Amino acid sequence: MTIRTRLTLLFTAIVSALLLLFGVVLYLLAEKYRQREYHERLRAEATTSAELLFGQQAISPEVFKLLDKNQMTVLTQEEIIIYDYKNEIVYESGTDYIDVSPARLNQIRLDGDVYWREGKREIAGVIFGRSPNRFVVLASAVDIYGFRKQRGLIWLLAGGWLLSTLIVFMAGRFFAGRALLPVRRFIAGIDTITASQLSNRLSEGTDADEIAQLTQRFNQMLDRLEDAFRLQRTFVSNASHELRTPLTAITGQLEVALLAGDSEEDLREMIRSVLDDVRDLNRLTNGLLSLANVSLDESAVKLTAVSLDDLVWQTQADLRRMRPGITILVDLGPNESGNWTLNGSESLLRTALVNLIENGVKFSPDHTASVRLSVDTGFFMIRIHNNGSFIPEAELAEIFKPFRRGTNGQHVPGHGIGLSLTQRIVQLHRGRLTVKSDPDAGTTFSLTLPAF
Repeated sequence: MTIRTRLTLLFTAIVSALLLLFGVVLYLLAEKYRQREYHERLRAEATTSAELLFGQQAISPEVFKLLDKNQMTVLTQEEIIIYDYKNEIVYESGTDYIDVSPARLNQIRLDGDVYWREGKREIAGVIFGRSPNRFVVLASAVDIYGFRKQRGLIWLLAGGWLLSTLIVFMAGRFFAGRALLPVRRFIAGIDTITASQLSNRLSEGTDADEIAQLTQRFNQMLDRLEDAFRLQRTFVSNASHELRTPLTAITGQLEVALLAGDSEEDLREMIRSVLDDVRDLNRLTNGLLSLANVSLDESAVKLTAVSLDDLVWQTQADLRRMRPGITILVDLGPNESGNWTLNGSESLLRTALVNLIENGVKFSPDHTASVRLSVDTGFFMIRIHNNGSFIPEAELAEIFKPFRRGTNGQHVPGHGIGLSLTQRIVQLHRGRLTVKSDPDAGTTFSLTLPAF
């Protein structure tokens, strides 16, 4: 069942139930008013009959019956019965429509005015006269005209209810269709978007309703998906190119070695060259795997308490051991609390620091990099500076993209993976990575991490 049908049926059911309730209440109120009006007429008829028969200007029962037989009253199938204090009938119109028990007569004497129904006949009992000789006067009749009006009211209400329900159903279906028209356009727009046409976007319109907000969110999701697909294609293309270079070099050297009868020393030199290419290929592969891992689900990254100062000293020691001859200067800025702990992934943060410091050492002519830690309001700052060659301002934003390298790195080994990997790690930690480069002052990478 479509939403349009469900909304139409729900709207119709609610309005129909309200109309039905209104009709029932209206009918009950009309019936109550009819009973009260007819009760007054019966009581007036009973009082008038008793006054004519036993009042100060009484007429004989024969005359009263004559008037009754000639239908001088206005009530249909009227019957008048009068009892004395002994419960004996002193007057009866003679039609015998009702039979009253002594208990009912005693109730009339106690209450003074009693009204009840027996089938369609309605009966009113009143007291006339004073003690000790008080009369119980009963007047009964059938309200044919009132019942006819009630039946007409029932048919009128039922017909109005059915007609109103039909109109409400048609109006609800029309307006539900109008209200859901943006949804149908939304669905039609989605059908035009395929894997090869991710650039298509849905029309957001000019309204600010929930459908427009849904369309905006959907377009934003498409933007992210398109970026992901584009990055994937770029990643695969660049990775294939980067992997092809060392593999081609290794293959060429091995083929040459097989064809040429080189000496043992030449073969050793060739093996060392191949080993260097294999190591370079291994570093490239590890970098690609790391970049792919941190680009996946953020929830897979486990965050723990990490001591930032200890991590910097440990990274310094590791790099000195792996690359003898380099110089890494560490400077801890003032920190009143003495607490350098943040919430993060120690292995990923170590990778980011290794990449930044190793880049600083690699691009510095004297293989020296300085690392300074400081504390700002709610943030830890790590600045890594080197005196390497100048990076043009137009290239500063590009060096953080995968496989992109500045013009200053053309003669320095590398694949353009480290900075993009570091950028992603910093983003996973809700931090920020910036770079400034000056021809005289050198290059400084600033890493900002939230202290929480």
